Amino acid sequence: MSADALRAPALRAVANGTTASPAGLPAGAEELAAALHSGGTTLPRLLKARALAHPDGLALREKEHGIWKRYTWRHYHERACLVAQGLLSLGIRPSDRIAVASENTPEWFYADLGAQMIGAVVVGIYPTNPWPELQYIVAHCGARAVFAGDQEQTDKVYDAMAKGGGLPAVEAVICTDMKGLARYGQASLMSFEALCERGARFRDGEPDAEARLRGLIDGASPDETCIIVYTSGTTGPPKGAMLSHRNFVASASAYGEAIGMAGHPFRAVSYLPLCHFAERCYTMVMQLVLDGEVSFAESVDTVAGNIREIAPTFFIGVPRIYEKLKQNFSFRLGETGRFRQALVGRMMAAGRGISDRRQAANGRMGAADRLLFVVLYWALFRNVQRYLGLDRSRHRLCAGASVSAETLRFFDIIGLPTSQGYGLTESGGVVFIQDDRHRRLGGCGLPIRGAEWLRAADGEILIRGASVFKGYYDDPKATAEAVTADGWLKSGDIVDVLDNGELTVVDRKKAIIITAGGKNIAPSEIENALKDSDYVKEAIVVGEARKFVGALIQVDYDNVGRWAESRDLAYTNYRSLATLPEVRELVQGIVDETNKRFARVENVRRFVILDKELDHDDGELTATQKVRRAMIEKKFGRELDLIYGEEAAA
Repeated sequence: MSADALRAPALRAVANGTTASPAGLPAGAEELAAALHSGGTTLPRLLKARALAHPDGLALREKEHGIWKRYTWRHYHERACLVAQGLLSLGIRPSDRIAVASENTPEWFYADLGAQMIGAVVVGIYPTNPWPELQYIVAHCGARAVFAGDQEQTDKVYDAMAKGGGLPAVEAVICTDMKGLARYGQASLMSFEALCERGARFRDGEPDAEARLRGLIDGASPDETCIIVYTSGTTGPPKGAMLSHRNFVASASAYGEAIGMAGHPFRAVSYLPLCHFAERCYTMVMQLVLDGEVSFAESVDTVAGNIREIAPTFFIGVPRIYEKLKQNFSFRLGETGRFRQALVGRMMAAGRGISDRRQAANGRMGAADRLLFVVLYWALFRNVQRYLGLDRSRHRLCAGASVSAETLRFFDIIGLPTSQGYGLTESGGVVFIQDDRHRRLGGCGLPIRGAEWLRAADGEILIRGASVFKGYYDDPKATAEAVTADGWLKSGDIVDVLDNGELTVVDRKKAIIITAGGKNIAPSEIENALKDSDYVKEAIVVGEARKFVGALIQVDYDNVGRWAESRDLAYTNYRSLATLPEVRELVQGIVDETNKRFARVENVRRFVILDKELDHDDGELTATQKVRRAMIEKKFGRELDLIYGEEAAA
């Protein structure tokens, strides 16, 4: 069926500017601004507003065969409407759950918004999740349909349906990329295009289909659950955090206001998993709130190149992405001659001096430093910014986990100060964010509009506001433990306040180590200090009820491999590299330097280099690459014995 045949008649009217503003949709700029400010609208109504305002405006881009394909707001809205009609034809109803297991694609957006149009609740699944984890989430939420990105994801769905307790609620599996599935004979399987065609037939064949869909969109409450985000499960099985339209809209609106993006072009690259709250809120929802463009990276491996092509104005990255960008520059520099390296080193040192003085002055720069920075910008920093693809970015956020101070310092030196914030899925994302006057290394900024907070006697931060989640799906006990009767979310994070008023996170309450001597130690500070080195990929500090602090260290295979090759050290794989005596000496030097930054009781006395890389499939990492600390004792008993065995009394 052709694209024209699929096009909804109502959207033809939108394109011609003849459709009246539907009920429940803010008609003017002031009404829309008020709705965004309060969170008093829904995501499907925002999509409809954008399609009404400028149907031919650019909304989405994806790269196909080396060429960026462009999709308008009209196209975005039409496809979402067809998905909605298709789901209705399958019997999906308001409050039903549907799941999406896919890499980031436009179809993810269409499925998400289309399902929300009919009041269904969307549950995202990490494409890296093995089938048992997919099975747990889909079964727990009772999803009736699953959108799968490709053959790999489809296979996992059918494995989950066939094994263990199965997935009895799943009635349909909709696959975007049908390559390799021609011989699959399951009656429940259909392509994404087939679903859209089914939706078009249902729309054209049912006299009241379009009116019914409009009624569902316009009658939805901003406080209805629209998305369930399953937590990463670092300490137990994932829990499904229920989030409403108001949670998302209020959060994105307040965040956009805090970082000064309102009224400026919003252009983002989507590459972090869309099932993660941060990518969903600050890419998909932020686009709807600020009215901008989203381009989909080809893959995680091509992110750096895609960033250079798109030149985003807004960029969100996890620490590992920023670390990789920094490393790319370092290795590129290492390939140049000694004179250039020395020259760049001098300029970076001058930039560090500016950064130090700016930090001490809470973001302010004197006239001499401003002049020096202009010289450094045109001599070096401008080209570095362009090489990274961030030269046009107005705001950069590092989220998802703590990041080393040296990584942040690098971006500050080259004129791309990167903000840290504080928030979690249950708080509806970021509730504290840094600005130009509050960007202390180790800080998290000031609260955004609408965020209430208080610090309990034990240092835990409690949060309240319009963005705080509705509770955990089908888990009233966990909800009661997380949220007080008067609406305060217990974050589980120990925090402090810096002298400039910024919040700073000490660590998770459950992660604090209490040594045999009664000393409380925040492991993340030591871990991040170790990971300041390009040669350390992961560090796990241990010492609960022990006489001294130890560490399990995973070296960075790529970086340490280059180091070894430059010294003609032979290795064949990660294990053989990690067990080289020279690598042990390298890491010992890093540990020794790190120990100088901490009190003696916090020094890492003994460490073990892991002889395997931590792996999500082995249960050692969550889908967001966080260490599952609850697995340490079980998985690394031998290594802990090497640290604490006969030397425990030393």
